[in-house]
Amino acid sequence: MVKAAAPEGLVLEPGAGEGVLTLALAEAGARVVGYEIDPLLAGRLAARTRSDPRIDVVRGDFTAVRAPREPFAVVGNIPYSITSKIVDWCLRAPALTSATLLTQREYARKRSGDYGRWSLVTVESWPWFHWRLGDTIGRESFRPVPSVDSAILRLQRRPEPLVAARRSYQELVELGFGGLGGSVRASLKTRYEGVDAALEAAGVARDTVVAHVHPDQWIILWGRLCG
Repeated sequence: MVKAAAPEGLVLEPGAGEGVLTLALAEAGARVVGYEIDPLLAGRLAARTRSDPRIDVVRGDFTAVRAPREPFAVVGNIPYSITSKIVDWCLRAPALTSATLLTQREYARKRSGDYGRWSLVTVESWPWFHWRLGDTIGRESFRPVPSVDSAILRLQRRPEPLVAARRSYQELVELGFGGLGGSVRASLKTRYEGVDAALEAAGVARDTVVAHVHPDQWIILWGRLCG
């Protein structure tokens, strides 16, 4: 996790728990704010790190906190049950530079396109964030042993957005994922002119279902239909 995150500066850690990752991030040079909702675990970690100026422990729900204004990263071994909520929080944070999250492997593969399909969340945020599947962490590495493997999911903010108008891009993508007619072509034709030419320019076959359209192809579609 530390190698994948390459932490520096301010790092927020959701679900700090007993502080194994917290301490490792601090040792790597980060200034860590660890959030832990369990009062017992939070109290123990705060007592353990009280004399360490690199670490602050906050008892509370990470997803309810206000994002810092200064550039920061998120690194965490997060609870499976609130993975989507944490990812959504990260995507909405204007100053977030990256998020390195240990998630259920199925979730990480789905969001990074490893199944050969792409989700709305990934496509909609693609012009601003690159999604990457990292190392798999086997279930035997945890106690108690869970029923599934985990994997590192990395979100990296792009230096410059790939599209100039967020709203028009997201409207295009949301319409495409609306499911009208069974293909991305059928959905887009309900609103846009020149869809067939745009699909050809993007290298998308006319009968392609929306999940099989690569995010980079969506950028081309936006440029042809909205740019």
